Amino acid sequence: MHRTEPGGEAAHRTGREGRVSGRLMTVDEVAAYLRKPRSWVYGNWQREGIPFRKVGQALRCRPADLEKWLDRQS
Repeated sequence: MHRTEPGGEAAHRTGREGRVSGRLMTVDEVAAYLRKPRSWVYGNWQREGIPFRKVGQALRCRPADLEKWLDRQS
């Protein structure tokens, strides 16, 4: 079973645990998805509550978390 996530990637099932796993979106991908400049995303992610997680020194976001965040913005 495949479904399209923000960022254009397909999620896939892991078979072992039956959990849906997908790739993490970069800041650039989130900015493109939100149609905002990269600088806006970096400058506002904490204040706006964009659901990034730090992976090393990089910010990454799960597509499903971004969708949930967007749903709460209206």
